[in-house]
Amino acid sequence: MNRTDRLVAMVLHLQGRRVVRASELAKHFEITERTVYRDISALGEAGVPVIGEAGVGYSLMKGYQLPPVMFTADEATALFVGGELVKQFTDASLQAPMASALTKLRAVLPRERQDHVERLVNQTLVLGNGERHHVPDAAAQRWLLTVQQGVVARRVLKMDYRGAKHAENVTREVEPLGVVYYGGAWYLVAWCRLRADFRHFRVDRFQRLELLEEKFSHRPDFSLSEHMKTSVTRDDTIAVRVWFASEVQAHARRESHATLIEEKKTSDGAEFSLYTWSLDWMARWLLSYGGKARVVSPPKLRQLVRQTAEKVAKQHAADV
Repeated sequence: MNRTDRLVAMVLHLQGRRVVRASELAKHFEITERTVYRDISALGEAGVPVIGEAGVGYSLMKGYQLPPVMFTADEATALFVGGELVKQFTDASLQAPMASALTKLRAVLPRERQDHVERLVNQTLVLGNGERHHVPDAAAQRWLLTVQQGVVARRVLKMDYRGAKHAENVTREVEPLGVVYYGGAWYLVAWCRLRADFRHFRVDRFQRLELLEEKFSHRPDFSLSEHMKTSVTRDDTIAVRVWFASEVQAHARRESHATLIEEKKTSDGAEFSLYTWSLDWMARWLLSYGGKARVVSPPKLRQLVRQTAEKVAKQHAADV
């Protein structure tokens, strides 16, 4: 941060607090207290009415306000995406104020920033219910901004991706079409040039991500919401319902390679509703949780879990 930006940020910091000590400013901006004194002096020379009281701290003269601060595109994007999460995962006491705040924020943005935010909001979905409390993995947050930039600008993304069934990374070029949050994770919905089909990529499984200069054509017939409705009910998917004990729910949400649709709390855990492409894989995955997981439906999956467990038990019995 250069000095000009720091001085503006310092005024904003003071504006949002009654009194701030020099030591607190130094810690917040990662500078020395001597530098704080010089910056406060520079603000005074520039006409900013900073009041300093020995042993107490600094404050702005009552009634002084900076003119409205303009958000960058990335800052506005972060606020709107965060607002969508709040509206989806909190109760009505926060949903209405958040919607009102976002409306006011959108009104003060310049036209080009409004267009940027509008495109991203239209291509972002948050699915789930308020019972889920899961913070996205730090790896997802590392790549999410680049993913969003690709979606808004319709620029090709090049990634090294490690999927559920691949021990090694696979390099892909994709056309990013939308961002979806479900099952406790962010997903990129894109047209994969390698597979020549629509694919979902968990953002926290990216190993490398590059925003290319190449732009791709708009797909006027593509609807993110319609795609999500149909992708989880395709002919080659199977509906599954599984109970998990409370202590393994976070792990199940994080590690599930099936498509998680919803959760329903029970007295001793939670039931997960999923769609999977393989009951055999699902049976093996569920066995890794031992007695902490139980198949609710379909009966065929319960039978596969039992058969697989019996086979493992026989193998171990033969070794004794």
